[in-house]
Amino acid sequence: MTLWATRMGAAPADDMMAFTVSLAFDKRLAPSDVEGSIAHVHGLEKAGILSSEEAGQLVEALRRTGDEIAESVFEFQPGDEDIHTAIERRVSELAGEVGAKLHSGRSRNDQVATALRLFAREQLTLIAGLVLELQSTLLRRAREAGPAYLPGYTHLQRAQPVLLAHHLLAHGWALARDVDRLFATLERLNVSPLGAGALAGSSLPLDRDEVASRLAMPARFENSLDAVSDRDFVAESLFDIALIGVHLSRIGEEVVVFSTEEFGFFHLDDSWATGSSMLPQKKNPDVAELARGKSGRLIGDLVGFLATLKGLPLAYNRDLQEDKEPLFDAVDQVSLALVAIDGLVGTMAFDLQRMQEAADSPSLVAVTLAEWLVAKGVPFRHAHGIVAGLVRESVERKVPLAELLEAHPSFGEEALGLLEPGSALARHTTAGGAGPEAVAVQTERYEAQLLADRERLASWTS
Repeated sequence: MTLWATRMGAAPADDMMAFTVSLAFDKRLAPSDVEGSIAHVHGLEKAGILSSEEAGQLVEALRRTGDEIAESVFEFQPGDEDIHTAIERRVSELAGEVGAKLHSGRSRNDQVATALRLFAREQLTLIAGLVLELQSTLLRRAREAGPAYLPGYTHLQRAQPVLLAHHLLAHGWALARDVDRLFATLERLNVSPLGAGALAGSSLPLDRDEVASRLAMPARFENSLDAVSDRDFVAESLFDIALIGVHLSRIGEEVVVFSTEEFGFFHLDDSWATGSSMLPQKKNPDVAELARGKSGRLIGDLVGFLATLKGLPLAYNRDLQEDKEPLFDAVDQVSLALVAIDGLVGTMAFDLQRMQEAADSPSLVAVTLAEWLVAKGVPFRHAHGIVAGLVRESVERKVPLAELLEAHPSFGEEALGLLEPGSALARHTTAGGAGPEAVAVQTERYEAQLLADRERLASWTS
């Protein structure tokens, strides 16, 4: 029997129930629902609605029900339209008549909103931990890279030489912003809706601040209408996850490109690559490709949910049942992707010689040559024109750039040292730049940020 069956003069149509039930997917909210319900029971006890004995019976029944679900021995019934109904039914079976008091002062509206916030809080902290693990792997690989360098690209055209460590840490800093966003979302979602009821609160003397404290939530909603209708935290979580997916997709794209024979910079470990069912010679970067593909799926979870929210009036509407599946999907997919990309990046090999040879192309020193003239007092736009003309002449006449530099009155033999391998890279000394001195400082700052974020995460997981 549903929780609302006594209002109706007829049993619900089977097809109607098939369309509206959510038990198939919201089962995973069971631990969060039990946690929220236990806090609610203590609130009812403090309000004098439950005796200490009754509260103890309900808490024991809730914990036993949670254990049964966790151990997959819980027996669901046809009337269990969602996990919240199923838990309340089982608690009543275990606790007897006192089970009918569990829902006092509470609606499924504030109940579900609370459970989903608890679920999101747990999952976002887990995701933050996975992002930090990938950041740590990038730091390890950056340290291992030492003085190795490769071409940096704009428009996927060779631009300037950069340390491999610099390139790897660029991805790490993007992920650091992802972690920061997750923490900001955690702060905003960690607010208790319990006590808001269906939409207008309750006439019972419930201490909402006490219940919030029991849930490790530092605040409760100021407006009951807002409390039951707000799903900003789901949208924010989906955005944070989608952007993580975009950053993983960018890593994946580079792995795909740089592991081709045409580039040959990266070599995938056999345990993190696949073969071909037809082509014996193939080693395919499926993990990297799936990271690209799943980013579109994560974006779809976000956009689809925003479309659900855009036309809803206050307060609760059944449309909000659609908040769970995109969140569950996004959480699952990004967690898998983070672990896989971590394994991929952590095991692949770098062809340091091939990268360096590509980065030592004389044309990649062009801007360094221009800045060399600037240091001698030549306006940059003039210097840019001089160097661009020499590069064009070198390409068109097939004359080595060194030969043209040596003969040019603005350069001469003094400038030839800039063409020596690694010379231009060493001159990138600005803070945050790609040269050895700047990257050494950057690496220490990155490691300090990583440590600070691990401490922030520990404060949430404790």
